[in-house]
Amino acid sequence: MLQSFKMSLLWTLTILLLAITVTLVPRAGLAQAVLETQAELERIDIEEHLGEKIPPNLVFTNDNGEKVPLSDYLGKGKPLLLTLGYYECPMLCNLVFNGLSDGVRQLDWKPGEEFQMITIGIDPTETAELAHAKKTNYLNDFDTLTGESGWVFHVGAQGQIEELADAVGFKYFYDEDRDEYAHPAVAFVIAEDGTISRYLYGIEFRQQDLKLSLLEASEGKIGSSLDRLILYCFHYDPDAGGYVVMAGNVMRLGGATVLVALTVLIALLRLGERRRSRRKAAAVGSLSTNGVRN
Repeated sequence: MLQSFKMSLLWTLTILLLAITVTLVPRAGLAQAVLETQAELERIDIEEHLGEKIPPNLVFTNDNGEKVPLSDYLGKGKPLLLTLGYYECPMLCNLVFNGLSDGVRQLDWKPGEEFQMITIGIDPTETAELAHAKKTNYLNDFDTLTGESGWVFHVGAQGQIEELADAVGFKYFYDEDRDEYAHPAVAFVIAEDGTISRYLYGIEFRQQDLKLSLLEASEGKIGSSLDRLILYCFHYDPDAGGYVVMAGNVMRLGGATVLVALTVLIALLRLGERRRSRRKAAAVGSLSTNGVRN
């Protein structure tokens, strides 16, 4: 009995510790490795550059070995879902890619049609072959992907990578002792003109956050009227790390809906009353006519 109690207590403390750890994860997301000093922690971060634009002239090599400027993905009427990582990453990048894949699979929009997914490798030594192999892993399990063009993986030169990382505020570094990159976990939502619209943090991406952020970045150009109405009722809360109900807008929308419903009801009641009056008048007229004939 005592042994069982000790085990239960141990499990409770473990779960509590994990919960506290998750709660205290910095807004920039999970680090690639357990870092030992505050100086190291400060080197992996996100400096939000909302409203600024990514450099369209930067050129990367896609997973087919083709040189592609970022401008090729802009001006197409589609927002971008951008991630930075590397393909031999031992853990975090795979968690981000998996979370993104899971979230996108829940959307009723398809990458390559309503929006575009692109991933840029931060390790300049990696090759297009590695990028293609990583992409293949997701093509095999990503049934909503529109062909091979919906999610494109890239590699690039050090200078190009660093310029893009600086533009979006993505702080990372190479840890020689561990032979790996330490970086935050984040996805960037980019408007079709290259404007940084939203940062989505972590390794899990809720369908609601993905949908509303893409709808927001497209300025309502994608999605249905209902989607745009839903966006009106939600706003992005940085503290919550996602979209939350905007009570004021919901109340205004509710009030407008009630007003419209009352207006329609009153109109229907008046229309019904007029019809009844006409029928009554017609009946009286018919009786009068019959009375004269008799």
